[in-house]
Amino acid sequence: MTLNVVRLQPPGQEAEDGGAAALWAAVDPEFLAVFGWSLDTGVLFFPADHPLLGTPLCRVQGCVQTSVARQLCSGCRLRWKQAGEPPLEQFAEMDRGNWRQAGVEDCSVSGCQRPFSSWRRPLCSTHLAQFKRRDVTLEEFLTLGDVIALPAFGPCEVSACHRYRDGLSPYCHAHRERWRKAVARGLSEDDEKRWRRTTAPVSANNEVSLRGLPDRVVAEILYGVQARTREGLHTTQFLLRTLANRLRELELPSLTAVDPAHVSRGTRGLCSSLVTLVGRFGLTPEGERTKDVWSGAAFGHAGRLGFTAIHQPWLRAAAKEWAFFSLPQRRGSVMSSIQDILSAFTLLSESLRLQREDHGDDIRALNRRDIKAFTNRLAFLHHSGNISARRRVRVVRYVRTHLARMRSLGLTRPGQPLHGLPDDFAILAEDIPDDPEDTEAGKDLPADVMRQICEQLPSMVGQARNGNENRVAAELLIDTGRRPQEICQLRWDCLKQDADGQHVLIYDNYKANRHGRRLPISQATAGVITRQQELIRADFPSTPTDQLMLLPTRVANPHGIKPITPGWLSGRHREWIRSLPEFLVPTRVEMDGLPVTQMMPFDKSKIFLYAYRHTYCQRHADAGVAVDVLRALMDHRRLDTTQAYYRVTEQRRREAVDRVTEIQFDRHGKRIWRQAKELLDSEHARRAVGEVAVPYGVCTEPSNVAAGGHDCPVRFRCVGCGHFRTDVSYLPDLEAYLADLLRNRERIAAALDADDWAKAEAMPSDEEIHRVRRLIKRVKDGLDDLDANQRAEVEEAVSVVRRGRQSVLLGMPRVRQPLPDLRPERPL
Repeated sequence: MTLNVVRLQPPGQEAEDGGAAALWAAVDPEFLAVFGWSLDTGVLFFPADHPLLGTPLCRVQGCVQTSVARQLCSGCRLRWKQAGEPPLEQFAEMDRGNWRQAGVEDCSVSGCQRPFSSWRRPLCSTHLAQFKRRDVTLEEFLTLGDVIALPAFGPCEVSACHRYRDGLSPYCHAHRERWRKAVARGLSEDDEKRWRRTTAPVSANNEVSLRGLPDRVVAEILYGVQARTREGLHTTQFLLRTLANRLRELELPSLTAVDPAHVSRGTRGLCSSLVTLVGRFGLTPEGERTKDVWSGAAFGHAGRLGFTAIHQPWLRAAAKEWAFFSLPQRRGSVMSSIQDILSAFTLLSESLRLQREDHGDDIRALNRRDIKAFTNRLAFLHHSGNISARRRVRVVRYVRTHLARMRSLGLTRPGQPLHGLPDDFAILAEDIPDDPEDTEAGKDLPADVMRQICEQLPSMVGQARNGNENRVAAELLIDTGRRPQEICQLRWDCLKQDADGQHVLIYDNYKANRHGRRLPISQATAGVITRQQELIRADFPSTPTDQLMLLPTRVANPHGIKPITPGWLSGRHREWIRSLPEFLVPTRVEMDGLPVTQMMPFDKSKIFLYAYRHTYCQRHADAGVAVDVLRALMDHRRLDTTQAYYRVTEQRRREAVDRVTEIQFDRHGKRIWRQAKELLDSEHARRAVGEVAVPYGVCTEPSNVAAGGHDCPVRFRCVGCGHFRTDVSYLPDLEAYLADLLRNRERIAAALDADDWAKAEAMPSDEEIHRVRRLIKRVKDGLDDLDANQRAEVEEAVSVVRRGRQSVLLGMPRVRQPLPDLRPERPL
């Protein structure tokens, strides 16, 4: 039928609202054509086959309703249940007969502009009355010569309705019935005008009427839906229709005036999305530069930057200038990193506001005392528990570095925000507090915890949306030790092979801005990537592989070109870890004054994505990988950065020393039994003054300790000295030393050009070999006396002590330990 010809207000005619005209101009005509939109109708017709705008039609043959469950519309689903729930394929091909259809069509009389009465009787009321008076079929009635077309009664006077009236009433049939019921509920005729403006249209199937809405609201909806579609967000006609009807009731001039509490929960997200996207319209970096809250969209980033917490105008203006120049220079989580620095300046601003009479507004009055007051306040906040020690150090460093950066940008010149800032208003190196020791070390996870995590990985698939991608990401983080952002941003074709056929992972190091990095990986890890590639290729068959992501998000991503984000992955990983049973690990506790081993729950807060990177580094360090090789594996520029990842902390080393010194032996291989407290305290004191550089134990002789191991008359014959002590952590060194003695004895015995006295002097004595053998046997017997849990704990403590030991190797061979087998079902 020909729809209502009442034309919506065309764009550009609202002289007082240039924003609406700009929005209208930004809407692509080709996008509107997808909806069959025209200003004459003001109705959006959602295409059923569109990947982001359509809703699949009911599978039943001839049904034009959209499906909501089991691929059937609500009416067909009811009939399917009434029919005994036959197979869907069979039910879909059944004859629909005279089942109900939605919508209104023109009268079947050729040229008649009046709406028909129903689908069963497709004639207008006048022609239907004529038909009933004649004893003919409908087909015969339509061919009669005296049946002529009739003019329309005119459009329905409800603002949102695009249907025609079917009689002398000012409303179409549906709205006439609605008004009758409204009057029956007590609505007076005085309310009829508002009822016409605010009542909802009679929409059918995929129709969404925007009639009756202000021109600006219509422009905002059209532009917002266009922006959502371009970002890959799905928009359903049901939610948009519900929102449009509610906006019509509220009679607001713009979407930005909508109170979220006044819309339903289902449409609140859609309304918020439209407001956000419309708010981004026309954003420019220059325009945001003057605001106190910046939208990251103007700079190509997600999120916001807030400057409102910086009280002093000069400091706020300087922070804006610094942020404006810093945004294009940063990589990774740009907005969050800059906001973190702005938070440091917020603390500086708060200090000036609280501790100066002028609240820090007079820039020329600032001096060195204000800097000291600031650092003292940070110390107070730290000791009162408001900020951590690490945060205190970072705040001071941020302010020092970026205040100097502001000066280098010329912000102290005349006319700039920092003009007049005294030179002594600066943080010096000595103002920076001591960095908390070993802030990076000790974040690796115990092998027992890693085994349990790997066993639970399959449960991550059904945890939430993107469950499979989350599981694959966690597995790759564990296997490769890459940063979360590096894993999330992996391309579909990230797996390559070297010339020798070995697999390598191709990734980008965003932190160091180095692209195309290559990491050797195992066959099992390559298998994880290959399986994921097959799944993604099947889910997005039409997208070129060079545009696909290995871990695409399932939200607003119809083509698979958007990856999951580190923030999303971190949140889902945290929820998953919390849902798992407790991780029980052997822990040393003191009971009745004696250290014992008990299975205790591991702190789940220590299990986070970045801990897998530390664990990867620690695992390879435990296996004896050289630090320069490990630096390359971790893709670090500096060696000390790598060393910080597996440096043994004092607490961890003390716990390990406590464990290994319980199994200590003298030169005769006799186990030394002493009171636990006396033993442990003496061992900690000994390590506090430094270990003596002996090949396979420690020396307790005071003069030799004071000389650093260089004042011993029986040097290299420690097993014959009463001051010698060893423990289980030196077992690999003892075995290597024994092998060296035996090897030297055979070489000397085979020497042909040496005198007998020279051979006798150089030959290792049988007593020394016997002593070393007996010592090794006694140490191993001590280990055999332990149960499985105690033995595993001792082995872990040994690896910690050996990493932290700073003794001279004296040319002894290093013992390379294998990687711990975290996943027996597949090699790492």
